[in-house]
Amino acid sequence: MIKVLFVCMGNICRSPTAEAVFRKMVEEAGISSEVSVDSAGTHAYHVGEAPDVRSQLAGRKRGYDLSGHRARQITMDDYRTCDFILAMDWENLTELQRQCPPMYRHKLHLLMRYASEYDAAVIPDPYYGGANGFSLVLDYCEDACQGLLEIVKRRVSMYAPSLIKDSGAS
Repeated sequence: MIKVLFVCMGNICRSPTAEAVFRKMVEEAGISSEVSVDSAGTHAYHVGEAPDVRSQLAGRKRGYDLSGHRARQITMDDYRTCDFILAMDWENLTELQRQCPPMYRHKLHLLMRYASEYDAAVIPDPYYGGANGFSLVLDYCEDACQGLLEIVKRRVSMYAPSLIKDSGAS
């Protein structure tokens, strides 16, 4: 099982959006039995809360359901068990690096390192802005998650080649 964890500060906007986007991509690729997708926050500000309503609305418009998510804070067990721990911005990456045991730091990256359409290093926090910020988060997450999916599919194929759906070749 390949475990992917998306991380932002409070786990109510960006990281649950990335989780929903990537979960749908994993399901559509037919590898959900081989890939675990989750999200967490570096801080405990919103533990137990549903995602921001604006995130849910923006996601719903594009076919993503964030309603079942409840915010949680990253745990020491996450560092040990996850294969990819992907931060939304530099501040959260720095916090992850501070908290993470040294032997697991190689798992920490910015999600946008997997993007190909957008040349941004980070996914900006939309919390204090307008609705456009939540759409931009989705744009960035869709782009970066597509690149991430290619990496994850290659890893899955090393262990279970028959699980990867044909990409259209006959």
